[in-house]
Amino acid sequence: MSNEQNTTNDNGLANTNPVIVGLDIGTTKIAAIAGRKNEYGKLEILGFGRANSNGVQHGMVLNIDQTIKAIQTALENCYASNPNLVLNEVYVGIAGHHIKSLQTRGDIVRQNTDDEIRQEEIDRLIADQYRTYIPAGDQIIDVIPQEFTVDNFQNIPNPIGYSGVKVGANFHIITGDKNAIRNINRSVEKAGLHTQDLVLQPLASAAAVMCDQDLEAGVAIVDIGGGTTDLAVFYEGILKHTAVIPFGGENITNDIKNGLGVLKTQAEQMKVQFGSALADETKNNAFITIPGLRGMQPKEISVKNLAGIIQARMSEIMDFVTYHLKQVGLDTRLLNGGIILTGGGSQLKHLIQLTEYVTGLNARIGYPNEHLAGGHIDELAKPMYSTCIGLILKGYNDYENKKKNFEENFRRVEVPVALQQLPVDEVIDTVTSATEKEEFKVTKVKERKSLKGFMDSFKIGLIDLFKEEEDSKF
Repeated sequence: MSNEQNTTNDNGLANTNPVIVGLDIGTTKIAAIAGRKNEYGKLEILGFGRANSNGVQHGMVLNIDQTIKAIQTALENCYASNPNLVLNEVYVGIAGHHIKSLQTRGDIVRQNTDDEIRQEEIDRLIADQYRTYIPAGDQIIDVIPQEFTVDNFQNIPNPIGYSGVKVGANFHIITGDKNAIRNINRSVEKAGLHTQDLVLQPLASAAAVMCDQDLEAGVAIVDIGGGTTDLAVFYEGILKHTAVIPFGGENITNDIKNGLGVLKTQAEQMKVQFGSALADETKNNAFITIPGLRGMQPKEISVKNLAGIIQARMSEIMDFVTYHLKQVGLDTRLLNGGIILTGGGSQLKHLIQLTEYVTGLNARIGYPNEHLAGGHIDELAKPMYSTCIGLILKGYNDYENKKKNFEENFRRVEVPVALQQLPVDEVIDTVTSATEKEEFKVTKVKERKSLKGFMDSFKIGLIDLFKEEEDSKF
C-alpha cells in the first residue's frame, strides 16, 4: 500500500497498518475517506472530503470530465482535513443499472489427495470462474464463493485443512458493462489515483453496517442511494443474492418536482426537511409555503400531498426488494435479521414503518459507527457514508488476507541460517533470486503489486519470524 501517514498509538508505538482510502462515486455526492485500523481493530478516520456529483446518473459515470473535477474536489477537501496524507490508491464502489449477477458451480480434482487443502487450490478454483461465459460487452467484477464441498461433505464454509479428492463450490458472480467500468477507472486515473479494486456498493455497505449476528440470522441490506437502491441478501452466513434497483432518492426528488410544480432544489429541500414515507402519519392541515418565481404569488404545498408522492415511490422500491427476496426463496419466515436500511435515502421519516408494512420483515437503520474508533466527526456515522466506510473495510480484508497468506508461504520456505544475519532488504533479494518465486507468490485473480513491493510491506513480520527462528536454537 503506497498511501502514507505516520501515527503513533497511546503507547508511543508507530502504527504500521496501511492507510486505505474508500472512494464512493455516487449520483448526488462523491466522498473520499482515508482510514487506518488501530490496535483495537477499529477504524481511525485520518481524512474526509466530499463534493457534489454532476457527471453521474443512476450510479453510472456519463460525463467523465465533470466526474474528474468532482473527485479532485473531494480529494482536495480530504487533504484540507489532513495535509499530511499521501493518497495514491483507492478502493472504488460500483453500482448502476448495468450490474447483474449469476450463480455458477465449479470443481477441481486434486493431485495430492493426502495433503491438506491449501489456499492456492481455492484461488485456482476461483480463478477458473473468471472463464465463465457472460454476454459480450460485459465484464466480471467479482467472484464470491458461497458454500464449498469436499468429496461427499456439503456446506463447508472454509475447506482449508480438509483433505479429499474433489473440491467444489457454488459461486456468486457479479458482472457489469465494460464501458461503464472503463469510465469509472478512467475518471479515477485522470484524477491522479490508481484503482486498487472495484467493489460492489451493496457489499461495501453491508460490511460497514452488518455484524456476525446479522450474518448468522440472515439479513437483507437495502442501500438507498441517489440514483439506485442496492440490495445484498445474506443467509446462513453466505451471500445469497445481489441486485441493483434502478430507483433512488433522485427519483423521489423528480417526482416531487413534477407532481407539485416546484424547482428541483425546492423539491430536494422539502423532501429532506418535511418529507415522510407514510402519508397517514402527516397532519391534514400542515402546509409548506414556497416563494413565488419572479414576482408570482407564493405557493402553498400540502405536507400530506408531499408524503403521498414519497410513499408511492418508496413503496415501489420496497416492492422490488420483496420481488428479489421471493426470487431466491427467502420469504418472511427465513430472514430473522430482517432488513437493514442504509444510504442517504434511509433517513426519511417513517421509512422503517413503510418497509415493515410492504415487506412483512422487521427493519432498522444501519449506521457505520460500529467499526469506527472514538473521536470521529459525527457526520461520518450517517448512513450515507456506509459505502465509503465499507470500502476501507474491504481494503483491510484484502490486506489481512495477503499478510496471512504471505506468512504461511514464508514458513514453508527454508531460509538458510546465514541469511538470518543479513538486513531484511538483502534477505528479500537473496531469497527471491535463490528460491523459486512461485513459493512466495500469493495467487490473486486480480492484478496486485509486484512481489518485491508485496514483501517490502511486511518487513516487520519478517524480522519477527527471524527472531523466532533464532530463539528456537537456544
